[in-house]
Amino acid sequence: MFEPLALPPGVSVKVFNIFLDKVIRLVGAENVDVIATEEQLDPGSYMKPQYSVDPHPVLAPDTFLASAIVAPREVADVQAILRLASEFRVPLWPVSIGRNSGYGGAAPRVRGSVVLNMGKNMNRILEVNVEGAYCIVEPGVTFHDLHNYLVQHNLREKVWIDVPDLGGGSILGNMLERGVGYTPYGDHYMMHSGMEVVMPTGELVRTGMGALPHPESRGGSESKKPETQPWNPTAALFPYGFGPYLDGLFTQSNLGVVTKIGMWLMPNPGGYQSYLITLPRDEDLHRAVDIIRPLRLTMTLQNVPTIRHILLDAAVLAPRTAYTDTGGPLSDKALDAIAKKLGLGRWNFYGALYGPEPIRQNLWAAIRAAFSAIPGARFYFPEETAENSVLRIRHLTMQGIPTYDELKWVNWVPNGAHLFFSPIAKVTGDDAMAQYLLTKQRCQEVGLDFLGTFTVGMREMHHIVCIVYDRISPVERNKALTLIKRLIADCAERGWGEYRTHLAMMDQVIGTYNWNNGSLLKVHEVIKQALDPKGILAPGKSGVWPAQYITERETKL
Repeated sequence: MFEPLALPPGVSVKVFNIFLDKVIRLVGAENVDVIATEEQLDPGSYMKPQYSVDPHPVLAPDTFLASAIVAPREVADVQAILRLASEFRVPLWPVSIGRNSGYGGAAPRVRGSVVLNMGKNMNRILEVNVEGAYCIVEPGVTFHDLHNYLVQHNLREKVWIDVPDLGGGSILGNMLERGVGYTPYGDHYMMHSGMEVVMPTGELVRTGMGALPHPESRGGSESKKPETQPWNPTAALFPYGFGPYLDGLFTQSNLGVVTKIGMWLMPNPGGYQSYLITLPRDEDLHRAVDIIRPLRLTMTLQNVPTIRHILLDAAVLAPRTAYTDTGGPLSDKALDAIAKKLGLGRWNFYGALYGPEPIRQNLWAAIRAAFSAIPGARFYFPEETAENSVLRIRHLTMQGIPTYDELKWVNWVPNGAHLFFSPIAKVTGDDAMAQYLLTKQRCQEVGLDFLGTFTVGMREMHHIVCIVYDRISPVERNKALTLIKRLIADCAERGWGEYRTHLAMMDQVIGTYNWNNGSLLKVHEVIKQALDPKGILAPGKSGVWPAQYITERETKL
């Protein structure tokens, strides 16, 4: 009999074992791992994620603890597992690769949930279509996997992928969390087309044009299992189809398990050049953002550029001890000294140019002229920087080549862990400076350094504050938790909401989206109840709870 360290809420050991026995018969014992020993609580690493707990905890390390990990082999397994979970009232927490770093990893929101590891076995690249510039992939396909596929099949000369900062994440999982990359195709949700989804009842749905059968299906292949039937030829080309558009319901949500997606690829632009612009003063952020806005709106800035604080770049290159032996947040004088040592600015702007050389030259002339209005701004191409420079890393990232160097900034402190605070703001100098000064002040109040970056979309900025702390120390963990809770409240008062957050803050964040007496959450809850009446799929994800959990919570209060 299995006795996990944490049982699902309201589920006895006996019922848990009956459920798990049926699951083992379905997928095989090799695809089921019960979390029953302390050794299984090891935080793991980015390359070898631990599915039982959050690898970067801010609460007690076993707060978000799985009872078991189950890896379905195919879509039919997912359907059967969801039906069993509904029968036995066992909550499931689906993950793709489990590398949701800084937001909770693969750990479940509800202690004792069964983690559904979608990526272990379901990791096929089902199609790469060069003519249409798209791919169809399963949850376990990483950015690195797809890049290697393009290289191995000599397709990199024709199409590129867009990658986030780290190349080991799931393409499907990152899109569902509405993650971003740094080429012109950087908005990953915008670049998807078509989903295949298992609903909480086990029903299989294809969205958009994928709901229209492939012509071959009308010639006899309708006898095949639905998940094996080919997608409609336009499913990965036009995302909307006919009628209400459902895809958004399955992002950052607990309404279905996505088993396949179509994703657009970027045609090789025929030329590429990355660059760095260093800005010497802290206050240069204000003017830089106001310069960026019209350039981005007119697409003179073609890709998703970033403005990075000096300490973020410094932390990629070396731990804190390489720059100082003092405690407490670093002073402006210390920051200037680090910038001088590294040949960087207090803020550093990374961008790229795409297209044939005449186009790149004209774009560069316009960009350089605009930023030259900032006294002391300096301009660099990769070959003009040190071999280990951040620009050389971004040079790869901004052309869709996966890297892993970026996460080195987590080692800024011993036993480094990190938590992301990610508010959205207008692309204005006023907003950028206000967010920066507020978040920096709050970091200093709890005794942590500010590390952050502004990632500039078409009409908004993601301000990613990288809260780095010692995961072994309860005191340091509490600093990080106190900081992010204050920041969520502070920013909500100023109209800045987070686009994504850690497990421990999901209820607080959805609580800030409370216009008209919280009408948005009420709609979420109605949809949740309609599609998942047993409340078994990822309860609490994004602060959306099934009815029975809400009742239990209110009773306890």
